[in-house]
Amino acid sequence: MSTRKIMIKGGTLLSFQNEKLVCDELDILVENSKISDIGKHLTITPDMQVVHADGMIASPGLIDTHRHVWESAFKGAASNWTLMEYLNGMLGDIAPKMSPLDVYLGNLLGALEAINAGITTLFDWSHIMNSDEHAEAAIKGLRDSGIRAKFGYGTPGTSVWEWFYESKKTHPTNAYNIKRKYFNSEDELVTMALAIRGPEYSDLEVTKQDILMGRDLDLQISMHIGGGAFGPKYQGIQKLNGLGLLGPDLNFAHGNTLSDLDFCMLADHGCSLSITPEVELQMGLGLPATGKALRHQITCSLGVDVVTATSGNLFDQMKTALQAERAIQNEKRYLSGEMLEQLTITDQDIFKMATIGGAKTLGLEDKIGTLEIGKQADIILVDASKLGIAPIINPVAAMVLYAKESDIDTVMVAGNILKQNGVMMYQTTNELIMECQGSAKAIMDDLKSETH
Repeated sequence: MSTRKIMIKGGTLLSFQNEKLVCDELDILVENSKISDIGKHLTITPDMQVVHADGMIASPGLIDTHRHVWESAFKGAASNWTLMEYLNGMLGDIAPKMSPLDVYLGNLLGALEAINAGITTLFDWSHIMNSDEHAEAAIKGLRDSGIRAKFGYGTPGTSVWEWFYESKKTHPTNAYNIKRKYFNSEDELVTMALAIRGPEYSDLEVTKQDILMGRDLDLQISMHIGGGAFGPKYQGIQKLNGLGLLGPDLNFAHGNTLSDLDFCMLADHGCSLSITPEVELQMGLGLPATGKALRHQITCSLGVDVVTATSGNLFDQMKTALQAERAIQNEKRYLSGEMLEQLTITDQDIFKMATIGGAKTLGLEDKIGTLEIGKQADIILVDASKLGIAPIINPVAAMVLYAKESDIDTVMVAGNILKQNGVMMYQTTNELIMECQGSAKAIMDDLKSETH
């Protein structure tokens, strides 16, 4: 069998290696799905495809650890919604009307949108499991896109009242069938996780049973926590700790209103945290917990959450997370009558969250998150010569504060080029957008007719 070889020539490699930032002009050789060599002036042979990266930053693919991908066709629907309006609008009104085809289209569109923005891996927190066909459609959408993903098998989107308000319904046991039928290897690009409600949305005994089921399935388990008033009301982390349920297989999204004691418990048990700053600021979840997580040395990462309310790229989330935490620290010092003399969070902290931090959050740090020999070739090239990003003084700042999805020249996942020269390789993107537009319009028109 022939070996596929790709040489990325002339770029500035930007990646963490052994917790140290590496920034240097280095060539990268990819063979099949993995990085086989990194160095200066690597030799080009006739059997190689050459990608010229002069003037570009070669970065690990960005990693989004919390996104509800099925909602991708409803951009702007939640732009003025609070959390409660979102729950009632998306999960109460729209989700029950989604067909398997609607879910497939949304997941394919959302995954391609992520790839276009340099996101090579995402956690799809899929609470639209209305039937087996809905689950199959969501999985197929991810797989057809070529992205690397964890498919978080969630609850049905048939009744927000039954499933998300102190619910007494345990997680669907069909998760066993889904895993057996579709997820037989951890070496595939799309693998499985469990997306449960947790103690802020379901009864504590239900949460316990859901966690135990996830562990029986040997899956990572993700849940929302610390969302606005729900955090202090339910004291979820402390209750889970009291039941002896906290562990490194648990991922929590948000964490805005958790206490310092909660963060100590998360750190002590090796839990991870996914921060989605834009949506948190909008929907009343509280101030982003970026600084608290970093101070407690918790594995933390970033997510878009819902494109119904914000853009689908991580560049916006990186910038928002950084400046929101700086605002928090500046305000504390200002209220004490002083001026902050040195910023306590840096662009490197945030770049780490979007790359190796995301990989650690998903338990994939042995495969992705850094550019190193032997790791999967999940690589993006950012055109740093463009107006608005050039000239480059600080490549990390270029990634965190200046870059946009339009600056993404090349995206590679497991050695497969999915975007090149700024153009997506998926050939029917325009047709897909039109299909998604029709899908969303039909559902919204149906909802409008019901209110008249």
